[in-house]
Amino acid sequence: MEYDYEAIDGDGQTLNGSQEAESPADIVRRLSRDGLTVVGVREHRQPALPTFQRRLRSREIIVAFRELATLLGAGVSLADAVRAQSRSGHHPALIAAFDGIGRDLMRGDSFQNAMRASDLPLPDYVHQLVEAGELSGRLPQSLREAVEQMEYDERVAADTRSALAYPAVLVVSGIVAVMLVFVVVVPKFKDLLNEANDLPLLAWAVLASGVWFNDNAWLAAGIAVALALAGGTAWRNDGVRARLVNGAARLPIVGDWYAETDTAKWASVMGAMLTARVDLMDALALAARGVRVMRRRSVLGQAVADVKSGVALSDALEKQNALTPTGYGLVRVGEQSGQLAEMMRALATLYQENSARRMKRVLALVEPLAILLIGGVLGTIMVGLILAIMSVNELGSLAPGGP
Repeated sequence: MEYDYEAIDGDGQTLNGSQEAESPADIVRRLSRDGLTVVGVREHRQPALPTFQRRLRSREIIVAFRELATLLGAGVSLADAVRAQSRSGHHPALIAAFDGIGRDLMRGDSFQNAMRASDLPLPDYVHQLVEAGELSGRLPQSLREAVEQMEYDERVAADTRSALAYPAVLVVSGIVAVMLVFVVVVPKFKDLLNEANDLPLLAWAVLASGVWFNDNAWLAAGIAVALALAGGTAWRNDGVRARLVNGAARLPIVGDWYAETDTAKWASVMGAMLTARVDLMDALALAARGVRVMRRRSVLGQAVADVKSGVALSDALEKQNALTPTGYGLVRVGEQSGQLAEMMRALATLYQENSARRMKRVLALVEPLAILLIGGVLGTIMVGLILAIMSVNELGSLAPGGP
């Protein structure tokens, strides 16, 4: 069987090649006799034809790192655990990433540096937690903390998507209904535009719009697709998305929802970092970077500056009005009892529950507003058609020979 290998010679140069052998161990023995340090050996594979590859999902990353943390917790060495993940049935991007991490570990790199070089879409706190775990000798526990935090983030995102699904379907269905009325129903009355020269403005606008949509259906569809693509591209831009989030955060009820969600994530990251024995200042700085709303990030940044100057964390947060009185109490108890990590987790749970209640309140307003908006548009179209018909009938009754 043919195997591909990667090795390092005495001058530190990387060598790649292929050899026939009965097993990878035979390749390692041969190369070792030649004075080479083997970095990796894998079965030779013929280049595959280009195929469509689905996007790597965050849930798959979480599962892979959960398995890695379990292997490390069971006493498996880091190199063997990473090698096992590179031979698993995960997404091809994950297999390639773990393969690269394994090679970097063989070269003597730290796990944290190897993870950064893999370009996996991991949050910043994962790298910080892994670095802290390597320094403290608690890598399995730190990696487990990172996985639990990623699961928490995924759960919050999934809850938000699930809650917004019905309003989104409602709005899209309403838009489709309005377009169908414009394209199918309104054009049947287009002759009214020629029969009456003095139509009411609303009637003329409805009929003219329907005729335009009917005559330029492909153009309208192209504009809609272009707008959808432009919107999707803009949303993937971090700067645009940040401006939209900050704009939404200024709204009365939505702003409170965003603030509580951000605070819950901040407290959860703080709890994970402190449990992994990350320095308090580093934990504060890293947790603040994960806050999406600029105003909240600024407030927490000011609190970090106050802590640097010697102020207690609870007093700094209270000075900046960053939490609720209950939150200050939890942080203060954690500082006094030496259980700040546990209190941060309790604070995250408290704010997450408040955020869930706030989200239900927001959705309770979104759904009737969407129904009213769609009903108002459809009603306006119907009123325009009725006015056009009535105008034609009135003109017919006033014409010579009319009734």
